[in-house]
Amino acid sequence: QVQLLQFGGGLVKAGGSLRLSCAASGRTGSANAMAWFRQAPGKEREFVAGISWSGGSTYYADSVNGRFTIFRDSARNTVYLQMNNLKPEDAAVYHCAADGRDIVQLVTTGRAEYWGQGTQVTVSS
Repeated sequence: QVQLLQFGGGLVKAGGSLRLSCAASGRTGSANAMAWFRQAPGKEREFVAGISWSGGSTYYADSVNGRFTIFRDSARNTVYLQMNNLKPEDAAVYHCAADGRDIVQLVTTGRAEYWGQGTQVTVSS
């Protein structure tokens, strides 16, 4: 089992920045890929950014590419999502996810073995 504990989030004005973190514990060696997803009210959950734990390959949704950065701290078993130039449409509950499959499968299927508790990001215009 892998436990994911999220930190960060909150309220920010449009154009501002926030950083989310997701700390993994337990059998972290089984998590080959980690990613961030988000879900806004009335919308389906969507992929935001993903990273392969071993090689650090990163993937981004078109809507956040160039504004968001996903990176990892292997020593702390933590993945971060740095969000810059936030827009009102970025407002959502953000969840981190971890999976034993490769990052491409996690990104394309949106299915993960482990999920964080979720954190609210609110962007005021």
